[in-house]
Amino acid sequence: MLFGHEKTEMLHLPTPLEHLKNVSEDLGISVYCKRDDLTNLATGGNKLRKLEYFLKDAQYKGATMLITEGGAQTNHGRLTAAVAAKYGMKSAIVTSDPYPGEISANLLLDGMLGCNVHFVKDMETGRQAVIDKYTAKGEKVYYVPMGGSNELGILGYAECASELDAQAKEMGIDDAEIYVTVGSMSTYMGLLIGLKECGSSLRVKGVNVLPYSENAADEKGNEAALREALSDYYKRICEFYGRDFNVSPDDFDITTSCIHGAYNNAVEEVREVMYYLARKEAIIIDPCYTGKTFEAIVDRARRGDIKQGTNVIFMHTGGLPGIYTLHHRVEFERELMPYMHIEE
Repeated sequence: MLFGHEKTEMLHLPTPLEHLKNVSEDLGISVYCKRDDLTNLATGGNKLRKLEYFLKDAQYKGATMLITEGGAQTNHGRLTAAVAAKYGMKSAIVTSDPYPGEISANLLLDGMLGCNVHFVKDMETGRQAVIDKYTAKGEKVYYVPMGGSNELGILGYAECASELDAQAKEMGIDDAEIYVTVGSMSTYMGLLIGLKECGSSLRVKGVNVLPYSENAADEKGNEAALREALSDYYKRICEFYGRDFNVSPDDFDITTSCIHGAYNNAVEEVREVMYYLARKEAIIIDPCYTGKTFEAIVDRARRGDIKQGTNVIFMHTGGLPGIYTLHHRVEFERELMPYMHIEE
């Protein structure tokens, strides 16, 4: 139980914390990878830690169906569908994105898992219409917010924080900087709160990949909007749990430099670091989340912003199916064609 809430245990924990020897030698810093891409349902990812707590709450409330929302290629949606399938529930995803014209990547896996994906014109009205539709059919619907990011959603990574702290101490890197993606905020916020709770000396650096201002190319505007969103989220968390976790706005160590003007866009610099990590360590990251986060580490190390010898932990939060999304896939295929040799 954490902060008064139980979970349904479904994961093989702890996930590994691996030293990336080849990358470390190349960059001159000590890089480690927390392998939360290896969580054990439907190709894995960070959302499963959160879903352990959402599932317990849904089971307690007698739910027969899980419904969530996100982009058409939502990783969170795919893992919500996976949890529903594993525990005998129905599932549905609501997205306001247009149908992409093909069933690939996460959409393909959603279908394999028996999850219905509803493409709606307006998320607010569309979501409620979908919930009402299944409720009318006799389902007891449990709604999981986008990305699993609400007050309950921090628990998975608040718990992960103590797991990671213990691993770091055992490996003698308890002074490390943790680089983690900031999208819908709950993974970052959970780690920050969890590390405070266990008195860890690990530090969290958030790499923002989801624009928070109307102008995605406005780095300062995005940072200001994200800081405001984080502060509001933290206030809701404190009110929900009836306590203060001693987090201040000064603790929000974030960068918006790797957004590249949009969310989930195809970016050459991100693909380059994906190839780099694959060829150095045989670890695959995705172009939407982990690619941009790892780019921040590589870029900062090469510019000298991370001091030589510094211990850095890269949080690998999964997202593998994203490389098969059409607008990313065509770029990979174009760039990787020279590796294809058709012998006559």
